[in-house]
Amino acid sequence: MAIDEMKFARGRMRECVEKRLPHEGSLDTAIPGLSLHRRACPMSPVSSLYEPSFAFIVTGAKRVILGDETYLYDQDHFLLTAVGLPTIVQVLEASLTAPYVSFKLDIDLDLARELIAEVDQLGGVTEGRGSGIAIGPVTPQLAGAALRLLELLDRPAEIPIMARSIQREILYRVMTGPVGSRLRHSVQVGSQTNRVSTAIRWLQEHYDQPIRIETLADIAGMGESTLHHHFRALTAMSPLQYQKHLRLHEARRIMIADRVDAGSAALRVGYESVTQFNREYRRLFGAPPKTDVRTILQAAV
Repeated sequence: MAIDEMKFARGRMRECVEKRLPHEGSLDTAIPGLSLHRRACPMSPVSSLYEPSFAFIVTGAKRVILGDETYLYDQDHFLLTAVGLPTIVQVLEASLTAPYVSFKLDIDLDLARELIAEVDQLGGVTEGRGSGIAIGPVTPQLAGAALRLLELLDRPAEIPIMARSIQREILYRVMTGPVGSRLRHSVQVGSQTNRVSTAIRWLQEHYDQPIRIETLADIAGMGESTLHHHFRALTAMSPLQYQKHLRLHEARRIMIADRVDAGSAALRVGYESVTQFNREYRRLFGAPPKTDVRTILQAAV
């Protein structure tokens, strides 16, 4: 696919998304795990829990913050999230004439494991480790597969038959590329990254409960020091910091969605001290809960 073909592919991707999203917003599609997104102006940082997925930008640019690390990506790069991670996201480039347009594809972990087993036989997966988020290049082959998946929305009768095979190709293109090892280690049963992923899933399901590191280490099947080392490498946080971020992100969502006050939200996510909650919330989001939520709600009007 030459430069002109890549430009054509991006133009068709934008048409596919804007056909279903003529205005700002997000949309879950008939293809399982595929969602579309559009914004007409840059946005303030917001919290987001990223599940294992690929995020592609058609036009615009975005910043994703994980712990102390910042990731920037645009139409020439995709974002791979290999494990569930609490992040801060911000659309940087968007306007009425050139809106931010993107789509996200959740990773089918069973399909990924099947593909890993096959690719391993060919020796086609690169080695290496890193955090649970990575930025990879959008190659012509990857762009072509992504476009075919979007175009499938115009032929809904074919989705049950064709969607899985196209998702498999997207997985293959990523898995055999520069950041493929991130995905491989997160889903491969028995790997240290997969064991940490087990601990992460437990924390996501029990974020409002007290945490004992020895219990978490037992769940992961690792020693405490080993868990700490690999957990931080994958998430840029310690298990306790990760739990705190989960609690604060969920509290923010609750205050916005349910219109509850900070004290009620703090108790619902597991905080015993509202003062501590307010202090940690301001440190993470840059403003007290009441001010932060009011700003978000006003911007949404």
